[in-house]
Amino acid sequence: MLQEKLERVLPLVEKPARYVNNEYNSVHKVWEECNVRMVFAYPDVYEIGMSHLGLEILYGVVNSREGMLMERAFAPWRDMEEKMREKGLPLFSLESKRPVRDFDLLGFTLQYELSFTNILNMLDLAGIPLHFWERGPGDPLVIAGGPCAFNPEPLAPFFDFFLIGDGEEGLVGIMELVAEHKEKNSGRVVREEFLEEVLNLPGIYVPSFYHFKYAPDGTVVEKKVTAPAPGRVKKNVLKNFEKVYYPELPIVPNMETVHDRIMLEVARGCARGCRFCQAGIIYRPVREKSKDVLVRQADKLAESTGYPEISLVSLSSADYSSIVPLARELADKMSSKGVSLSLPSLRVDKFSVDLAEEIQKVRKSTLTFAPEAGTQRLRDVINKGVTEEDVLAAVSSAFSAGWDKVKLYFMMGLPTETYEDLDGIFDLALKVFNTGRDIRGGKGRNRIKVTVSVSSFVPKAHTPFQWCPQDTVEVLKRKQAYLRDKFSRIKGLDFNWHDAQQSFLEAVIARGNRELAPVIREAWRKGCRFDSWSDQFKPELWREAFEAVGYKPAVKVNSQLGLESVLPWEHIDTGVSKEFLLREYHNALQGKLTLDCRQGKCSQCGICVGLGVGMELRGEENAGQV
Repeated sequence: MLQEKLERVLPLVEKPARYVNNEYNSVHKVWEECNVRMVFAYPDVYEIGMSHLGLEILYGVVNSREGMLMERAFAPWRDMEEKMREKGLPLFSLESKRPVRDFDLLGFTLQYELSFTNILNMLDLAGIPLHFWERGPGDPLVIAGGPCAFNPEPLAPFFDFFLIGDGEEGLVGIMELVAEHKEKNSGRVVREEFLEEVLNLPGIYVPSFYHFKYAPDGTVVEKKVTAPAPGRVKKNVLKNFEKVYYPELPIVPNMETVHDRIMLEVARGCARGCRFCQAGIIYRPVREKSKDVLVRQADKLAESTGYPEISLVSLSSADYSSIVPLARELADKMSSKGVSLSLPSLRVDKFSVDLAEEIQKVRKSTLTFAPEAGTQRLRDVINKGVTEEDVLAAVSSAFSAGWDKVKLYFMMGLPTETYEDLDGIFDLALKVFNTGRDIRGGKGRNRIKVTVSVSSFVPKAHTPFQWCPQDTVEVLKRKQAYLRDKFSRIKGLDFNWHDAQQSFLEAVIARGNRELAPVIREAWRKGCRFDSWSDQFKPELWREAFEAVGYKPAVKVNSQLGLESVLPWEHIDTGVSKEFLLREYHNALQGKLTLDCRQGKCSQCGICVGLGVGMELRGEENAGQV
């Protein structure tokens, strides 16, 4: 019945390939042969979600196990939502076209804050009550993980529980527990009993056991925890990254996606310590795979997908401890298959002519570097650890090796920023542009293009800058206009910026507590969807939602938080100590650098002692350093 309705609807919507399934390498298990069934829900459209490596990993690891089934669901675009509501079509899984409500578990990945209204919309389309206390025996357990789960409070009323940290082993443990409960309870899960027992697994946060009172600035004035829940929830962390499951038969989408290429994860974690960067904290410690494992996986991925490009994925791929030998061997093997190599995240102080020559063998894509700040003073504040000389040396290597196009990423609104720092963004970009023109010379000068993208600083949980205010929307807009005027004078030097109101909303949610949940619900009710899409973002509806609930976002975002305050996310333990974050905050104000642990001196962040896991460096130059 559902399939028949769907077939009548698909010709009426944009991009029907988003909803049809049967992609190469997709998995179709027999429903009756699986005793625990889950939907992986990505709260954005198919072409965004299918670019997410975490989906491929979890989909593969679950479906590789006997008796377990995982299918997928994505946020329907507005035209599809309209037809689904009109025709009475519930949110369905791609593989079996079953209603999402029929599954045991519905798991959302929380990749970015501006997807949160889509989560409520998907729950509503599925016919699942929005709040955890409204759900009954016929409803699936609604769970979430991903980077935004490290501040779960804005979404806490909508989820039964969260998995904090690495998901490969954690999710399998959850599904095994579901299977046990179904076996002893005649095929169903008794929600209250399950939520108590799931607390025994690492990284599990069950919001119903925690109760808070907040100050006007959003900080915590009182916390009550109901037994058997712990006072703090330690993140789940994988040990022995070398042997962790990795999908060698990833799904090949039916349509072009945002990242339409092979993704090979070379490492997880980063020890560079940029003080604005949440990922650098929550994914610690650094864990690498050996070159031999990566080459073998790359071979199988190229055979099983047919993609013409392979991307070496990590927070900082060029920091992999044997990156040049790895790139050389992969380039040699892949070039004979017509497969190019790319490194999406490059450290400007680690790029070299050798590396440039290795990854250009088949085809050249635009190279991206992230100086982050325009002056050395501000780069020291954020602990970027690179100089102007590093930047110019890196781009010189790229231009000399034949690249014409370079992208530079910066941030504005960083703590202690002045207009001199903004001038530095333009000055450094112009030097890069002129360097390229000088190196290429002749007619090559005119092919040089430098694209500068400037995002706005968002204070994120668990970072040394979590206490810092964000610039007001008005100040951000003035700074954007200031830079836009400068860049408009140079042809071939392009300037992009991020919407200031979207950055403000991102900060509101990133720093939010449980009192924000009614605002998100109200914004959804008013029609907010796809808030990360500039053409869909409706700031006026968000303003109405804030007013309706009586929530004052500027108080939470545009002011400094007290260093001794209890922050809304402090019951989530990343393994990095608050003492370290405070020390880094004070180092920032003094412009003092903190070195990467891999350079030989421990930064005493607490991760190795707190979680009982250390760095795993497996490159040729670091064999045995595990």
